[in-house]
Order: sequence, then structure tokens, then C-alpha cells
Amino acid sequence: MWKWEVADPRGSIVVVHGAGEHHGRYQWLAKKWNDIGLNVIMGDLPGQGRTRGKRGHIQSFRQYIDTVLEWLEAAKIDNLPVFLFGHSMGGLVSIRTLVETKGLSVHGVILSSPCLALYQPPSKGKELATKVLHRVTPTFSQNAGIRTDLATRNEEVREEYLKDELRVTKVSARWYQELTKAMRVSHRYPEKFPDVPLLVLQAGEDYLVDKFAVRDWFNSLSLREKGYKEWDGLYHEIFNEPEREAVFRYASMFVEQHLS
Repeated sequence: MWKWEVADPRGSIVVVHGAGEHHGRYQWLAKKWNDIGLNVIMGDLPGQGRTRGKRGHIQSFRQYIDTVLEWLEAAKIDNLPVFLFGHSMGGLVSIRTLVETKGLSVHGVILSSPCLALYQPPSKGKELATKVLHRVTPTFSQNAGIRTDLATRNEEVREEYLKDELRVTKVSARWYQELTKAMRVSHRYPEKFPDVPLLVLQAGEDYLVDKFAVRDWFNSLSLREKGYKEWDGLYHEIFNEPEREAVFRYASMFVEQHLS
């Protein structure tokens, strides 16, 4: 876990990265949150980045949830308003953390292209094979299928990610089963999502996550305050896109509103 602090913080934000990546890809965003007075807490999820254990593998989705809870506890030490930000799979992890942890209090949640369904799920044959493998040889790994050219239009970010020694390109059968289960359960019980201010920012040209599933999930929520914005023409990693300054300004308005 790492912490980017400011001299006189107004609040804290916990950043949860997506699949195949690590917290280091969010340094630009961390600096932007610092600029508006937020301490930033983030780290690498199990099986990702610099964590120990088999890369691209988890025994249970609960490992992700427990990790994010540790980051949230670290954020609360300062006794300041706490926000939760999750991108892609990190968005799904954020959702499951909020649903499965009673009494968890945050000032607001921002989800960036949350992974609530895949844009192009595996074939039925591959799906069946994975179900068998996750019981027999759960650590058996296959290509994750995350193409950098489908994640962002930002050429510089694409090149950096391709050279990134920490990126995870293969995932285990157990990891995939835990992911699909988490997505399925999130859609099945939307009423369990706590009544906290929510902002969903969804890529309009998303070739990794099914944006229609995200929209359906959002519409199923009964919250006193929720907002949804779809960014036309932007690819999955909206905070890496050429228009990311505009995306950040929109997200920061949400935070400013709840800090005041």
C-alpha cells in the first residue's frame, strides 16, 4: 500500500486499479487528486503488480475485498471524508466491498467503466472448460485477452503498458470464475448496494466492458443520489484518454460537492 499525501488534506480517496495492471499506472490521477487537496491511498490487488503469490490468480474474490478494506482503514486514520474510486475490475471490487461490508461509511463512490459484464465473453465451450478447470486445476492460466489498443486511444499510454514488466497477461481458471460470479451477484442483488452518493463514468466506445450492462445495473439502484455519464468516443480507460483532463474535472466536481 502506498500513500500520496498533501500538506493540508481536505479528504482522502482510495484508488482501486483494474485487472492486469497495478497502482503505478495511476500516478497521473493521484497527482490530480492531490492538487484538489486529497490524500491518495492505493496499492496492488492480490496477484497483480508487486504482490506475492501467483500472478493473475486468486483463491477467492474475498481477497480483493479484504485488501480494499485495509486501504479504507488506512484512509480513515486521518479522520477526514473518504471517497472510493474503482476502475474496471476495481469498480467491481469496489461494488462488492460496499455490498458485503455492513456499516462501511464513505462520502462518495466513483466508478470508471466498472466491469459488470465483458464486452466479448468467452465462447460457451471455453466457458465450460474453465468451469471444469477451476475445480480440477484452479491455477491453470490462459491469456487474459486484454488488448492495449482496445483500452485507450492514447498512444503514449499504450506504449508504456506494452513495456510494463508488472502487467499481467495471463489469468487462472479460478480467477475467471471468481470474476464472473462477482459480476453475476452484483446484478442479482442491486438492493444490497448501500445508499451512498454514486457517480458512474462510462466509456462510450468500450471494447472491454459491456456498457449496456453497466447502465442496466445503474438503473436498478435505488439511491437518493446517483449520477451516470457516458463519454462518447472514449475508450475503456477514460482517465488515460486524450480527453482525460475533462473527465477528471467532471469527477472532481462530484468530490468538491461532497467536501463542501
